[in-house]
Amino acid sequence: MKTNHNQKKEIIKLFHKMDSKSDFLNLLNYSKSLIYGNKTFPFTEKQLNFYINIERVKNSKETHTYKTFEIKKKSGKLRTIHAPIKGLKEFQKCLNIILSIIYQPHKSAYGFVNGKSIVDNAQKHVGKNYVYNIDLKDFFPSVDAKRVWGRLKAKPFNLGTTQNRIQIANMIKAICCTPMKVERFIENEWTTITIPVLPQGAATSPILTNAICERLDIQLTGLSKRFRLDYSRYADDITFSSMHNTYNNEKGEQELIYQKESSFDTELRRIISSQNFHINEKKVRLQKKGYKQEVTGLLVNEKVNTPNHYIKEIRQWIYFLESKDFEKAYELFLKKYVKNKGELNIAKPNMFMVIEGKLLYLKMVKGENNATYLKLRSRFDKLVEAKTPSKTNYLAVNIESDLVFEEKVSSYGNTKDFDTIIETIFKEGLEKAMNLYTSK
Repeated sequence: MKTNHNQKKEIIKLFHKMDSKSDFLNLLNYSKSLIYGNKTFPFTEKQLNFYINIERVKNSKETHTYKTFEIKKKSGKLRTIHAPIKGLKEFQKCLNIILSIIYQPHKSAYGFVNGKSIVDNAQKHVGKNYVYNIDLKDFFPSVDAKRVWGRLKAKPFNLGTTQNRIQIANMIKAICCTPMKVERFIENEWTTITIPVLPQGAATSPILTNAICERLDIQLTGLSKRFRLDYSRYADDITFSSMHNTYNNEKGEQELIYQKESSFDTELRRIISSQNFHINEKKVRLQKKGYKQEVTGLLVNEKVNTPNHYIKEIRQWIYFLESKDFEKAYELFLKKYVKNKGELNIAKPNMFMVIEGKLLYLKMVKGENNATYLKLRSRFDKLVEAKTPSKTNYLAVNIESDLVFEEKVSSYGNTKDFDTIIETIFKEGLEKAMNLYTSK
């Protein structure tokens, strides 16, 4: 949600003054009033005590504060989402507003940043001869609770100045982290352990990972300047780009920048390792001019654009509705939809909602005056009026779907804000970027 200047000023004042559990609770309730208005029921101390119970967080068998489900990755493998139940979700939603006002991410960070989008991230790398992508392994779960606690004690949060404020840092850590089975590189091998970490699915995970990554962004920005490259990070997706791929090293020898074990590669890996992250080697790729270049699922060869298959799919689904009765059109749509996403764990998707979501995404990428978008939009709007089943308003969320949706997915804020929706389940290709929207 958007906050005005006075509301931000009040949150900053209350945050820096708080020195007790009561102060923290008052701040959370002020944030809640901004979301729901003054008529909302305030959080109670009993509710807060439940979610900050350290013994509960340490107990790896405790599962009733999160529900777990899986979505298919672009690679076909499954990504596990830990979605908080409604009570915890409300605490995280209010806390996310507070933390997002206190901390402003580094200029090179684009994921889950107010005023920035997936398009802005891609725009930085348009028209380059070389686009180099790397991906960080298990991004959110890579950050454990101790690291969150340590970051909260430092600037700009400054929760380490008194013992009482350190306890507030403990409370925030407990609200934001949950025990999970995670992989850690111990004694030169990957080992599975269970520790409290930031879950993918909590509203607070993006702002906290951006804060944790501040030093990473500073160092990688410095590295990019040294080699005259452009750098950006969209959550765990790191991109460098340039017009050149040569560098004179300290010995005066010319080497390829993006080559394995080059001076650049060696320093890049050292920096990432020093910040307790690991590169997903399967997702390292150098994309050269003349071939398809993508950044977070968007083409960047000449301008930011959607892949052809994205538009082709929208056009195909609209054609189904134009040329067939609704039942047959839906049957053909569902067959493709399930193939892309795997077996559905939710009520059957609303075909009109899915197409609407894809059109909104297309509008964001291409612009509201783009001829392709306007033509598809016009065809779709005519279908909505003519073909929507009489008992269904295609923009009204199915009750069953909504209930399951609320239980399974954390919204990272206001789900009515489309930029927020498409950034919630991030970087899994365009279809996955729309998951949160279309799952409703």
